[in-house]
Amino acid sequence: MRRLLVAIAAAAVLIGLFWPWLARLGLGRLPGDIIIERGSFTFYLPLTTGLLASLLLTLFLWLIGR
Repeated sequence: MRRLLVAIAAAAVLIGLFWPWLARLGLGRLPGDIIIERGSFTFYLPLTTGLLASLLLTLFLWLIGR
């Protein structure tokens, strides 16, 4: 369990450090992400970004578990 928590923390730190570069790649504004803007109201639902993050996290955890 400790190993898993350390891996998750390390992944969060790496994502935080590389976020300026990841934002340039378009993460958070991928096709399939829903953005509705009406006046002063903005609704954002990152479907594609969430699926991609889930896939990468699943792959990462699977590799650690092996």
